[in-house]
Amino acid sequence: MARIVLAASLALFVALPAAQSNEASDKVISGAIEGFIRPAYGKLVEASTTLGRSMATLCAAPSDGNLDAARAQFSATTATWSQIEIIRFGPITEQNRLERILFWPDRKGTGLKQVQAALADKDETATDAARLAQKSVAMQGLGALEFVLFGTGADDLTGAEGAYRCAYGKAISGNIGSIASEVDAAWRDDKGFAAQWKHPGAENPLYRDATEAVTELLEVYVNGLELVRDVRVNGFLGEEAKADKPKQALYWRSQGTAASLGGNISGMKALFDASQFGSLLSDDSRWVAQSIEFEFANAQNAVAAVSGPIDAALADTEMRSKLGYFGVVTSSLSELFGTRLAGALGLTAGFSSLDGD
Repeated sequence: MARIVLAASLALFVALPAAQSNEASDKVISGAIEGFIRPAYGKLVEASTTLGRSMATLCAAPSDGNLDAARAQFSATTATWSQIEIIRFGPITEQNRLERILFWPDRKGTGLKQVQAALADKDETATDAARLAQKSVAMQGLGALEFVLFGTGADDLTGAEGAYRCAYGKAISGNIGSIASEVDAAWRDDKGFAAQWKHPGAENPLYRDATEAVTELLEVYVNGLELVRDVRVNGFLGEEAKADKPKQALYWRSQGTAASLGGNISGMKALFDASQFGSLLSDDSRWVAQSIEFEFANAQNAVAAVSGPIDAALADTEMRSKLGYFGVVTSSLSELFGTRLAGALGLTAGFSSLDGD
C-alpha cells in the first residue's frame, strides 16, 4: 500500500503568499498534531490493546460469545485505524509499519496464501508477536487477522480445534498493538518527528521552511482522496453492476468496507477542522474551505447509507448508487484541495501517476 501511495504522490511546489506568516503556518501544523494526530494514535493504541485482550480471552475460553466479542473489537480497531491511516508519513513509514498494520491491496493473493499456509502448517513461530514481527508484512496485520477471525475455518475458534488459529490471531493483535504504541510514542516525542514538522528551518533535514511543512499537510488530502477513490472504491465498484468485484473490497469478510471508507473521510475532516487549514486562506477565498466542509458532509452521508456485506450492498440499487455518489464527491474534494485550495495558496500541482498519464 505504501508503494501505491508513493507512486500516487504529487510533486508540489508551494509558494505561500507573503501575507501568510510562519506563525500562521506553525499554528496549522500544531493544530494537526495536537488536535488530530496524537489523539487519533492514542485511540488506536486503546483499540488495539482491547483487541489483544479480546483475543486472549477467546483463546483462554473459546465460545461463540467470546468469538463475537473478538470480532466486534476487530471491527472497532479497523474503524479507528481507518481514521488515522490517512497520515502516511512520519513514524508510520519507518520499519515498514504502515504495511505491517495493513498490507493491501493483495492483488496476487500472496498474503492470503502465506496466512493460509501458516494455519495449515501450524507454524509455531507465527504465534509469538515478536517473531511474527520479523515475518512477511502480509502475515502480521489487520488483513491477516481478518482472515483468522472471519475467513474459512474461523468457526473453529469456538472450540479446542481452533487453538493454533487463535494463538496466531493473538500474536497478530499483539503485534498490531506494539506497532501502534511505537508510532504513538514517536509522535508524542517533543524532540522527534513532530518537532521537525512544527519547526521547519535551514538546519531541519526534512522541512526547510513553512512552505514545505504545509505541503505535507496538503498531500494528506491530495493523495488520500485519490487512494480512497481510485484504489479503494474503484477497486471493487465497476462502471456497471455486472463489473463489480465485491471480493476486491477491503474488509469484505468482516463487512467493514463502508465503515473503512467512512473512517477515511471522517479522519480527513477531523484533521481539516483541527488544523484550521482554511485559516490560511484570504477572506475572498474562504468559500473554498466552506465548500470542502460541505462536500465532506456529503461524502459522510453517502457512505453512511451503505451497510451490511458489500456484495449485498452492491446488489442493492440504492446503496450502490450511494457508493457511486461517494466517488463523485471524493472527485469534487480532490478538485477543491488540489486545484482551488492549492491555487488560493499559490500552489502548483504536478504529476500524479494515478492519472495513468
